[in-house]
Amino acid sequence: MNSLTDLREVVDVVIGVDTHVHTHSAAVLDSATGGVLGEITVAATAAGYAELVEFANNYPMLRAWAIEGTGGHGAGLSRHLLESSELVVELDRPKRSARRNGAKSDPLDAIRAAREAMARPRLGTPRSGGERQALSVLLTARRSAINASTEAQLQVFSLVIAAPEPIRVRFRGQKLAAMLNTAAKLRVHSAWDVETTSTVVALRTLARRAHAMLKEARELQKAILAIIRGWRPDLLEEFGVGPIVAATVLCAWSHPGRVHSEAAFAMLAGVAPIPANSGQVTTRYRLNRYGDRHLNTALHTVVQVRIQYQPATRDYVARRTAEGKTSREIKRCLARYVARDLYRLLESGAAAA
Repeated sequence: MNSLTDLREVVDVVIGVDTHVHTHSAAVLDSATGGVLGEITVAATAAGYAELVEFANNYPMLRAWAIEGTGGHGAGLSRHLLESSELVVELDRPKRSARRNGAKSDPLDAIRAAREAMARPRLGTPRSGGERQALSVLLTARRSAINASTEAQLQVFSLVIAAPEPIRVRFRGQKLAAMLNTAAKLRVHSAWDVETTSTVVALRTLARRAHAMLKEARELQKAILAIIRGWRPDLLEEFGVGPIVAATVLCAWSHPGRVHSEAAFAMLAGVAPIPANSGQVTTRYRLNRYGDRHLNTALHTVVQVRIQYQPATRDYVARRTAEGKTSREIKRCLARYVARDLYRLLESGAAAA
């Protein structure tokens, strides 16, 4: 699918779909002329998907589906079509500013989706289900647990600073982890005033919440590790790649051929260098803030681990530093190398399997 250079060369019609929580709007376009042949809006249910396919069958020609949000609102429809061996093209949902200066029309968005798919030089397929989707939902749940724990810990720290002195003295000299243990064991005394009592109740509640969320995150990480060991254990053999990094990389990559090259994978990760040349300067690059930010974070985690513990990487950093490169520039180069190595491993490992 990713090797196609022009969708109009292989299908007669393109069906663009604008997806929402409760309804999907679709438009059938002639791939040769771009003309609209028909439009329909259906419910986002199994019956609605069947109705949409039946509507498409009124045009008995080779067809492709251009769907917005195949991993979100369009996930159900995408699965339904892929199970029927339909050709599905993945489109990102456009930002609100890109929708005709904020105007909104579902049928027009469906037409725009079809025309965008026909205009693209390279076409993306939806991310796979199975292990990839399992990792995605577990990562989402773990991320939520970590965020909740972090927020609770920060609140404990803030409350301790402002706590009445009889309570604050119990935490003096402690690090945050010790503060949480102390706060979780606090008890209320009847002789305390309302401020002290309320502070203790709040500290104890927040500390126990932080501990519970951390325990939840550990359980989710165990489930993530079990899936990776059964699917792609070779990733875990790479220096600096743990279960969370491996799961993040697998979710972004999804399946063989979805990302057409290592350069595209680097761009997806936001580690491809962006030229920032001006005048006579032709070797300047700037930070790439685009792409999958979770994948970007995962690659930089690998870089940090290798800089700290891998001799070959430390030697590389020393050599590049001697050449006048800054720490930020060196880390960008290393992240690009990590993206290249992981992409090649993913593609070659999938082929061997």
